[in-house]
Amino acid sequence: MPDISPRGLTRLAFGGDYNPEQWPEHVWQEDVRLMREAGVTMVSVGIFSWALLEPAPGEYHFGWLDRVLGLLHENGIRVDLGTPTVVPPAWFYRAHPEALPVTAEGVRYEFGSRGAICHSDPDYRAAAANITTRLAERYGDHPALALWHVHNEYGVPVSACYCDTCAAHFRRWLAGTYGDVEAVNEAWGTAFWGQRYTGLEQINPPRATPTAGNPGQALDYRRFADATIRENFRAERDILHRLSPGVPVTTNFMTALSQCDSMDYWAWGREVDLVTNDHYLITDGRRTHVNLAMAADLTRSVAGGAPWLLLEHSTSGVNWQPRNPAKAPGQMARNSLSHVARGSDGAMFFQWRQSRRGAEKFHSAMLPHGGTDTRVWREVVELGAAVDSLAAIRGTRTEADAALLWDWQSWWAQSLDWRPSEDHDPRERADSFYEALYDHHLTVDFAHPEADLSAYPLVVVPALYLMTEAAGRNLREYVEHGGTLVVSYFSGIVDQHDAVHEGACPGALRDVLGLTVEEFSPLLHGERVRLTGPDGTTPDGTRPDGSGSDGSGITGDVWTEFVVPRGAETVWTYADGLTAGRPAVTRHRLGEGTAWYVSTRLDAGGLAALVGLAADDARIAPRADLPRDVEVVRRAGESGTYLFAVNHTATDAKVPLDVPGTELLTGERAAGRLPVPAGAVRVVRLDG
Repeated sequence: MPDISPRGLTRLAFGGDYNPEQWPEHVWQEDVRLMREAGVTMVSVGIFSWALLEPAPGEYHFGWLDRVLGLLHENGIRVDLGTPTVVPPAWFYRAHPEALPVTAEGVRYEFGSRGAICHSDPDYRAAAANITTRLAERYGDHPALALWHVHNEYGVPVSACYCDTCAAHFRRWLAGTYGDVEAVNEAWGTAFWGQRYTGLEQINPPRATPTAGNPGQALDYRRFADATIRENFRAERDILHRLSPGVPVTTNFMTALSQCDSMDYWAWGREVDLVTNDHYLITDGRRTHVNLAMAADLTRSVAGGAPWLLLEHSTSGVNWQPRNPAKAPGQMARNSLSHVARGSDGAMFFQWRQSRRGAEKFHSAMLPHGGTDTRVWREVVELGAAVDSLAAIRGTRTEADAALLWDWQSWWAQSLDWRPSEDHDPRERADSFYEALYDHHLTVDFAHPEADLSAYPLVVVPALYLMTEAAGRNLREYVEHGGTLVVSYFSGIVDQHDAVHEGACPGALRDVLGLTVEEFSPLLHGERVRLTGPDGTTPDGTRPDGSGSDGSGITGDVWTEFVVPRGAETVWTYADGLTAGRPAVTRHRLGEGTAWYVSTRLDAGGLAALVGLAADDARIAPRADLPRDVEVVRRAGESGTYLFAVNHTATDAKVPLDVPGTELLTGERAAGRLPVPAGAVRVVRLDG
């Protein structure tokens, strides 16, 4: 997609959600004074203000918003202006209770939270279009306006409604997608369990059933729900484009696999003018900076490699997880600049001033309850200066070393009922393969399975249960033309309708992998198998009995398979278990490239070894000179090439520089080995 930036913003975006309606008007002057002190360049306004802007049907109160936008403009702060359609007013729901969504179990939600919307409801659609029109007519050419922000975090917390209005809409969607009921029967395989329909009017959403329902129906309903929400986004976007030409339109995504699973962001990325994203650390004990890097890489990929914008993250702790620790000193800056390294043209937060009331009053903010005499505020001011010093990187693009294939629709399909093992989790596989690539110091692009992969020497498929024949051909051609492919188990199994590909598994990948799978053999909870190489040793030098370098060996859990090589060579073999003596990991030379297959969930050491072997095949030079958890990422463009070094460790590090340059945060010259203090970030504009 083309590079599009917020209108009138000449520096990186720095700021956050600004909710002045929560505060007396005399506080607003203090807000903008402190915003200037912190180096704020843009704020998001009006996202949750429908009830204030339209307190009764057809009655509009814009005066307070006029004053807010005027004050921000006078102080040189750009505005990301929201359409407040994520929370319709209480009066709307009283007049139109059917606009509240219904669960698959038949429970209708109540007003009192946010995002409680039936996106098929015509009254909601009309009201949303009306308030959007009123805002665009009034503010479409406002001098402070930089960006339109439609709705808020679509798909969270409600991604689908199962009411009768949605049922009728679903039938229309099926008619447009398939043409007639016979095509639906074929796609869904309704001959199984006697589920055949003789008319589209007989079809309902996949509501609660006594046991597993039709998987094709459930998969199509997820597609329908996602498409319906996109329809509403497009309706608002088109109004804004018509009445406010030249101002980009976005909506804030939540691309992290840890945060939202209901939106097909490949499709959404094509609809917005500028990709924006919200990201929050999931404090589950894992390396949160790896999850952050993964989310940033995924967001950049949804943007087609173009610069994007981090529209929300937190200055410190959040308040909606079971446990919400504060960020350590310096972590806010590392988080923010890691996003910038991976393509964001700024760092925005939720929110500017910490709320005193409401559900998120314990969520951190740029200006905490304690005011300016706090650690968080001092770090915000320091970060504002750092972001300002990086203005030159605006518009440059992040350079990637490898690609990881991902498809939200495959995730939806694999998450349906009655799969071979509930322990096989596509997100876990994506997380683990990404972490292995991260630990090899590789910057990763994500790609759709049917995308052009020719730019990548290494492509990884962590979990693609659903794969079209076109995707299978794409991967075969990629390998034949010299690419290195790594595929994990239970990939290429079904087509777009969740029907198993004809012939032996993995149907879409048989040819490129040079093998077939006779049978899946998932392991019981806690069960493990050992792997060996052709000479009876594993890559770490241990033997099947555990003797060797450290007595551990390489193991797998969750899954095994009866793999039959049909051109592939066996690299590692199962040493025990039901599949003992069978191939566990294979390598297939095809054309000018190679395709690797791993049929179990390898432990961390085994996965690292596998990625290392594949990287060798791909002729990717190892980065043994970089410590673990010191990430190095490059952005490049017309203004130059920039090297970001982020030290997530408690130890000072040194990063080799191939080319000398100027470190932008300190202004110092850098050459040879760049010192990066513990917990710090350095950004070097390389000479040349």
